[in-house]
Amino acid sequence: MTTSNLTIRPATPADVEAIFGMIYELAVFEKLEHMVVATPAMLHDSLFCAKPVCEAIVGETEGEVVTFALFFHNFSTFLCKKGLYLEDLYVKQARRGHGYGKQMLVALAKLAVERDCGRFEWSVLDWNANAIKFYEGMGADLLPDWRICRVTGNALTHMSSGS
Repeated sequence: MTTSNLTIRPATPADVEAIFGMIYELAVFEKLEHMVVATPAMLHDSLFCAKPVCEAIVGETEGEVVTFALFFHNFSTFLCKKGLYLEDLYVKQARRGHGYGKQMLVALAKLAVERDCGRFEWSVLDWNANAIKFYEGMGADLLPDWRICRVTGNALTHMSSGS
């Protein structure tokens, strides 16, 4: 693995198009592009409105944004502390193998420590063996007894009606 010069910084409104492009690349990689309904404008609003619902950092090299991480705070009732939840981390395929993913995770871990978070968490698809191996190598524990529960779309509307 070679290490190149990567500058990691908070995302700015000027980064939205680059981040959105990588979000779509990630969706294609995960074979989920049919689920992308977001737009750059929606992403901009989520990151930079009066009360942002998420944050992002980007990594750039040679003037190009080549990686991003989108995250938000959650909360642990057992710890009574906020946590940092990584929603997505992506490195452009042509820029992999330079240690950028590791540098981004380290930057997020530092941010979690600075913010006094009790946890730093994320999900990984069970078929993504390379990512699982990478995350375990970084010290992450995979929680085999936990499953993500999700309600969206019509099912969410139905649930909200109480019927």
